[in-house]
Amino acid sequence: MEQTRRGNKNERVSNMKKEYFKEFKNSSFWDDSDYAIKEYVSTPPTDDLIASVEQDLGYKLPASYIEMMKLHNGGIPLNTCFPTNEPTSWAEDHIAITGIMGIGREKAYSICGQLGSLFMIDEWGYPDFGVVICDCPSAGHDVVMLDYRKCGRNGEPEVIHVDQECDYEVTFLAKDFETFIRGLVNEKVYDTSEKDKETALEKVARGEFSPLLAKLCAHATEVENLEDKIREICTKIVEKKGFFALHADELSILMYDLQFWLYTKFQPSIDRERYLKDYEMILVFSGEFSTGGYAPSFITDWLNDRVGKGMIIETSETIRFTETAKEQLLNRLNETNNGEKLYNIAYLLVE
Repeated sequence: MEQTRRGNKNERVSNMKKEYFKEFKNSSFWDDSDYAIKEYVSTPPTDDLIASVEQDLGYKLPASYIEMMKLHNGGIPLNTCFPTNEPTSWAEDHIAITGIMGIGREKAYSICGQLGSLFMIDEWGYPDFGVVICDCPSAGHDVVMLDYRKCGRNGEPEVIHVDQECDYEVTFLAKDFETFIRGLVNEKVYDTSEKDKETALEKVARGEFSPLLAKLCAHATEVENLEDKIREICTKIVEKKGFFALHADELSILMYDLQFWLYTKFQPSIDRERYLKDYEMILVFSGEFSTGGYAPSFITDWLNDRVGKGMIIETSETIRFTETAKEQLLNRLNETNNGEKLYNIAYLLVE
């Protein structure tokens, strides 16, 4: 009799529906922007749709995921980062997601949609041991998946990050879907912009010039305190951007002009190809005082613009500033001593 009572009790417990997301504020979890509504959010799935999608995928979806999708079927959360104990191609200590795929086929970013799980596995080569549930900011180069390898196709899957950039490397994230959702944190937790700006300011103020830039500066006597002028311009760039990089803004164009003048003064018999090749060693990849990278199109666009405006003369064998363009640059540099005037100079030079 006692054994029968225990058996009935265990049966009742096993038949009880497990509660998911207790004290979880679903209404404050989602960022329902127009883009999210258009690309991710579908109407709540019916039981028939869920069964049909599971059949297409070949896996039983977690009950916690289904429960959340019945309240809000896919979307973009306010918190999009998840901490990791190891680095990935995204960051040293976390991954980021763009959105959570809902249950359905109509929206592009639903698990059976145009850009859903089957597409990522069939077209992008992601491992066929689970379901892609989140896309990432890399636009396909990493995803978050449900991993069924340990539990089988009908069990409770773990949540993993799969990195296509690193030969589909797998990083464990959470034991189940609910744990993953509760573990998401806001991107502000990893915002290092202020620290990065301080580091960049220190670099441009005291970083050692590359051997080539140091040599070019030593060869130029037309500008007083040239090294200080260069650091001054680059400090202004960092103050405006928060980091050290040259793009297509006025101060960046001033630095392109300055580097070109320094290099062609030191090496007057060079052509476009030689300059674009050696450009990397002036301010990009050598010395502490460097940007650490660049987009070649910015340099070629600047060069084409200067040639088009008649400021640079280019032949099959040489490339150089006109005397007028060179004098304008030197006069402006010699007339100024502070960053605001340097900004005005850059503006005048691009007009």
